[in-house]
Amino acid sequence: MPTPEIPAQEPYSIQVEEGKKYFWCACGKSAKQPFCDGSHAGTGMAPTLYTADKSRTVFFCGCKQTDKAPLCDGSHAKL
Repeated sequence: MPTPEIPAQEPYSIQVEEGKKYFWCACGKSAKQPFCDGSHAGTGMAPTLYTADKSRTVFFCGCKQTDKAPLCDGSHAKL
C-alpha cells in the first residue's frame, strides 16, 4: 500500500452537519485538507467517506496515520 504524505501533525477540528457527506483525504496530497480535492489520482489511494450522524465538532486526522480513519486516534503523538 502506498504511504500517505503527512500534511499536519495535529487533527483538524471541523464542525460537521448531520446527514452531510465528507470525503477525507487519505493520501495527504490535497490542497483542501482534511478533505479530498482529487490529488490522489494515480496514487492507488482513495478518499474515505464520512457521513455525519449528528451536527457537532469532530477531529479529522491530519497525519494520515490513524487506525480509525477518517477520525484522529492520537497517532500524531507518535510521529
